[in-house]
Amino acid sequence: MPIFEYKCRDCRTKFERLVRAGNGAAKVKCPKCQGARTDKLLSTFAARSSGRNGETKSGGGKSCGSCRATSCRGCH
Repeated sequence: MPIFEYKCRDCRTKFERLVRAGNGAAKVKCPKCQGARTDKLLSTFAARSSGRNGETKSGGGKSCGSCRATSCRGCH
């Protein structure tokens, strides 16, 4: 089940909610004020996968972010 982020239009509270398959269109109420005027927010996500010898894959042998190493093994 995916976790979605929402923001209440009434009290401006940001919150997360687990949404079951098939209930994606159901209206989500704010946990603070119980308001039904909520908006689904666009979220970012991170994914990590391990290669051989426990190295983290960073795409074509290039370093990630501000790291200068060619693999995450050099960062540990």
